[in-house]
Amino acid sequence: MSAHMVQGGPNQAVLAECESITAAIAGKTLGDRLERNAREHGDAPAVSVEVGTSWRTETWSELRGRVLEVGCGLASLGVGRGDVAAIMAANRPEHVVAALGVIHAGATPSTFYSTLTSEQVRYVADDCKARVAILENRGFMARWEPILAELPSLRTVVLMEDSEAYGGFERLQVLSWDELVARGRAAQSEHAERWREARPDDPATIIYTSGTTGPPKGVVLTHLNCLWETETLDRLSGLPEGITSVSYLPLAHIAEQLLSIYIPLHKVGHVYYCPVSTEAVQYVQHARPSLFFGVPRVWEKIQAAIRAKVEATPSTLRRRLARAAIQGAIEVVRRRQRGEPVPALQRMRHAVLERLVLSKIRQTLGLDRCSIAASSAAPLPVDVSEFFAGLGLPIVELWGMTETTGLATGNPPGRIKIGTVGPSLPGVEVRLAEDGELLVRGPNCTSSYLNLPEATAELIDADGWIHTGDVGTQDADGYFRVVDRKKELIVTASGKNISPANLENALKEHPLVGQALVYGDRKPYVVALIVLDGEVARAWARHNGLEGSDPDALAAHPQVRAEVEQAIAATNARVSRPEQIKRFTILPTEWTADSEELTPTLKLKRRVIHAKYRAEIEALYT
Repeated sequence: MSAHMVQGGPNQAVLAECESITAAIAGKTLGDRLERNAREHGDAPAVSVEVGTSWRTETWSELRGRVLEVGCGLASLGVGRGDVAAIMAANRPEHVVAALGVIHAGATPSTFYSTLTSEQVRYVADDCKARVAILENRGFMARWEPILAELPSLRTVVLMEDSEAYGGFERLQVLSWDELVARGRAAQSEHAERWREARPDDPATIIYTSGTTGPPKGVVLTHLNCLWETETLDRLSGLPEGITSVSYLPLAHIAEQLLSIYIPLHKVGHVYYCPVSTEAVQYVQHARPSLFFGVPRVWEKIQAAIRAKVEATPSTLRRRLARAAIQGAIEVVRRRQRGEPVPALQRMRHAVLERLVLSKIRQTLGLDRCSIAASSAAPLPVDVSEFFAGLGLPIVELWGMTETTGLATGNPPGRIKIGTVGPSLPGVEVRLAEDGELLVRGPNCTSSYLNLPEATAELIDADGWIHTGDVGTQDADGYFRVVDRKKELIVTASGKNISPANLENALKEHPLVGQALVYGDRKPYVVALIVLDGEVARAWARHNGLEGSDPDALAAHPQVRAEVEQAIAATNARVSRPEQIKRFTILPTEWTADSEELTPTLKLKRRVIHAKYRAEIEALYT
């Protein structure tokens, strides 16, 4: 039995690792990590941001100075232990300064998704009883103004920009960022040491779930949770000292908080902040990070862009060479995954094409220095994993949830099994319940949802196991595969259990398919909603001589439908008859990060899609 497999009782090797990690962070808080970095690595770069046509970089010493100013400024306003500060801003250094400043005032930060409506803001701010709101500009303030009277706990709003546009509100004060900093400078002698009062079990953040299965729930994560998670990730992946990364995913999500705050604190990292996620590619090309994390849709988009660029290469010779290099590399990856030796001639050919083609692709992407490429949040399609492994960027697929401080399992670099999410992280217990649900236990797990004792009791059983809601399998080496969400499995009218995610991932292996939703619960057969990848579809249309690139026209074009039918046929060939997709429709609108069909981390909002496209779904059954 694998050292990570826990079936009967606690595994001694896992428990020993757990005790070792706990000892390594004993008594420490995030404030301790920041103080250490400023003291021992004060001149090392901490954050970089583009200002006009140049870049501004701050060292760890400078960053901590700003954090203390904000923390003392908040403390001078009466913000302290037991209080919550809401943060709503793009990915920029001030966002992290605000979060750490709140902690240094003794309070707890909670970053809100920037896509929330006024009513959603009201719900979350009221639930956490936010005392202060730190907002980026008037665009965010516009969503708070209509509901300010409904937030009795709120006392102060701090605006990073545009504060001059607002006067006083009844029982509320509006401060500029500069005013907060000035207050902090004046109050440093009184409040500069307040951060030392924090304890490992104190809340370090409250992260609200995206609300795909009901109202958002506030997940309380402590300093111990955050530090423990970074320590176990370090033991899994060997995170390099001075690690560099690009911050572009929502900071309201645990993955980006790990990447932008907790891992940099742990490894004296350097983060480049990208305020507009669609511009991440340009930032990566500048930063050339040693760590790059992308949810599956990000990796799919990069893959599609590479393939489109290859096909658009004017030179026939270069185009054929690039195709051969990529396909040959994928074949090498597949052989190694099967445990087969790579023939000498194939190795030599691969080495030549690696030098001539593959290394150039990595350099163009800005990932030539990337030692850790990672993905989580949803299963990564196998063809995407094989593609990037062939490029020399093997993706470390991980799995977890907000309630496990992000991650509970992960593929060790150098021992990646494509299609799996790896064994449990060092010191973390993971097992399968009788119905296949993945259960997790360890110091990385939350102890509660905020204000929701009944939901907490449903999440954590009497033995301390978190019931994740994900269904999985485990192989003889202890590597887990995630099949689907327990509540999202389709049960057809004939009683067949079907995983929609497996079918959707298979469909998305075709470059034209950007998103797919498979439906069929209590229905006689399975159907699919298909959304084209806009960028690929436009290039495909030009290549095939189709006029126009409007999504409406392309979705209805017979040639596009014929191409998508090939994706349906290829998917159906891989599954049993009851699982096969009988009918489909191509929707004219692309689902993006800003659309209501996807969460901020680009996962499907199934209930929203079911409701919004009910007519289209029902038409597939008539």
